[in-house]
Amino acid sequence: MTAPDLVTDELVLTGRLTTASNATFLGAIGEAVVVYKPVAGEAPLWDFPGGTLARREVAAHLVSETLGWDIVPRTWLRDGPFGEGMVQLWQEPDPDQDAVNLVPKDEVPDAGWRAVLEGEDQAGRAIALVHEDTPSLRRMAVFDAIVNNADRKGDHVLAMAGGHRFGVDHGLTFHHEDKLRTVLWGWVGEPLAVEEMGGIGRIADALSGELGRCLPELLSVEEIDALAARCARLRADGCFPAPGGDMPAVPWPLF
Repeated sequence: MTAPDLVTDELVLTGRLTTASNATFLGAIGEAVVVYKPVAGEAPLWDFPGGTLARREVAAHLVSETLGWDIVPRTWLRDGPFGEGMVQLWQEPDPDQDAVNLVPKDEVPDAGWRAVLEGEDQAGRAIALVHEDTPSLRRMAVFDAIVNNADRKGDHVLAMAGGHRFGVDHGLTFHHEDKLRTVLWGWVGEPLAVEEMGGIGRIADALSGELGRCLPELLSVEEIDALAARCARLRADGCFPAPGGDMPAVPWPLF
């Protein structure tokens, strides 16, 4: 059977994700299951330019590919039933795994997890937001710092069978102002590993090469300059960043 052309073959819609804040559809291109987010279905935002979220998702995938960490599933722009939009290969997470979770405060695991914040549930019980302490999630936290991810919710981390972790929903990225909002704050101030520093260096170098040639079709000059500045700052500091700016440190809702 001939593999489908993911850019030109017909995109057939099969369902809609009604919990998403923007119009988000499930679809198929031949045998490939995909997510489709048309530009026309993007809700207006006060702090991001209108009609740019799809391109930001594609830019996030390009950064992921340059890093070589396979964080963002294949993502591209193409026409669809509701016009141009972002299309991404669907990933089915393992229902028995959670990379990010809310647990009772007195049940935070002693090893293999990081506690991010504490609070109360609707019944007034003390709870904690926790995430895995794993190399794959560390790399995702570095990726989020590079792309200035303003919306890393717990459900945007897909725990796959076999241990891989994908990150999805990257429309709120690459703003020129500091807007890092994430549930992955467990390593604040800790030194970046050699591999992580190497990844940041690859992005910095690629901005003078192929990545730098592709991004102007997706981001503004100011946003690309800010991306380069974030990479330079991360390399100079050599550690995981702390929350900054006037925005909340975590997205809401958390999941």
